Amino acid sequence: MKIKKHIPNALTTLNLVGGLLSVISTFEGNLAMASLFIFIAALLDYLDGTAARLLKVYSELGKQLDSLADLVSFGVAPGILMYQLLLLTGEGSPFLFDQRHIAPYFALLIPVCSALRLAKFNIDLKQAINFIGLPTPANALFFAAIPLVLYVQPGVYSIFYIPGMVDFFSNPRILTILTVFFSYLLISDFWIFSMKFKSMQWAGNQLRYIFLMVSLILALLFFLQAIPIIIVLYVLMSVFFQQEG
Repeated sequence: MKIKKHIPNALTTLNLVGGLLSVISTFEGNLAMASLFIFIAALLDYLDGTAARLLKVYSELGKQLDSLADLVSFGVAPGILMYQLLLLTGEGSPFLFDQRHIAPYFALLIPVCSALRLAKFNIDLKQAINFIGLPTPANALFFAAIPLVLYVQPGVYSIFYIPGMVDFFSNPRILTILTVFFSYLLISDFWIFSMKFKSMQWAGNQLRYIFLMVSLILALLFFLQAIPIIIVLYVLMSVFFQQEG
């Protein structure tokens, strides 16, 4: 039995475990740790696809397992995380919308739209290179970054600090709007460029290299606060430089 053919599926399984640990951390009230597990799951998701391409081991089992793991790690986990975050930020609010705990249920849009996004991806042959709709990992990373911005001190790792970002992400109505908007992006018809490199050459990868360079600069300047900015940049660059296939 060849071990190499099981490596991508093993990484996908670890991705799933990361999503489950994120859910458990949210239930335990540790939102920052829940966010961290989503980031770990995203790294493993990238590695399993890379391993499959490098080792040239593809299977229908791996494809289905990847979708199921992504639904948990990038659909259910961020959905539960946002549900809890909307509960916390809505406490003590004078608005009836928050007092009745209506807003948290909008977080259910994240796993529902993620499931639709993944199902469309599995049957759409036009997404072999780039994507139609925001990829579920990118969506999950945006929401996973919010608790890190709110609860983790930037320390000495950032050159600049954006104090208004904490107030922005502490507003339950803003969080509700972001949840609805990004859920829409998941199932939209916007072309979103993929971060998969078929070669390391500049030609054909200009957009990817520019995005990576700008993202690195933002990370050095703002540290954790850069993460949601980078995801928004990813969407804006994709929409501005629309490209098919």
